[in-house]
Amino acid sequence: MRLVFSAIFIFCFLFSQSQNSSVRIALLKYSGGGDWYANPTSLPNLIKFCNKNIGTDINTEPATVEISSTDIFNYPFIHMTGHGNVVLTPQEVQNLKNYLISGGFLHIDDNYGMNEFVRREMKKVFPESDFIELPFSQDIYHQKFEFPKGLPKIHEHDGTPAQGFGIFHEGRLVCFYSYECDLGDGWEDADVHKDSEEKRTLALQMGANLISYVFQH
Repeated sequence: MRLVFSAIFIFCFLFSQSQNSSVRIALLKYSGGGDWYANPTSLPNLIKFCNKNIGTDINTEPATVEISSTDIFNYPFIHMTGHGNVVLTPQEVQNLKNYLISGGFLHIDDNYGMNEFVRREMKKVFPESDFIELPFSQDIYHQKFEFPKGLPKIHEHDGTPAQGFGIFHEGRLVCFYSYECDLGDGWEDADVHKDSEEKRTLALQMGANLISYVFQH
């Protein structure tokens, strides 16, 4: 199943056209009370940046997909964010696992307050695996844009260093978790969080690395 899933993504990536591109990425809608809909301008801005700077041809309108939906298999990259609780039903756990082991990719971006819930629920998806902190040498930090010290620090939160964690399945990185970083805030319109142009650029460049990595793997 993974080969078919990946082949479809590669075909769409190479042959899709302009604003009507069949390649879309999606925002993940989840239950539990957390604001899954946070940062509404982040994905559109990331898409525009990627299409302009790394040669992608992603549909400029991101989708929204529920974890339990079979539509999740239409998207090579899904983004999850928010500030609070996350609760996955057994059906959602199984569907998300099937998506990830079949070639999909999940980026979780802690907008502040998700950490304990994300770790708890992802343990249901991959009970045999833990989040591991990725070394700075990991390919995801060395796509078009170089991040020799790992994730950029966009927002202070608790003042600790930004960290990038991953879950691997059969040697493939299937989930990347950006913590104490807040990439999504850095992707938003400049007037939303008043971040400096330098920080916004770093956030978008790191986001482009994520997209590039996913489309290549």
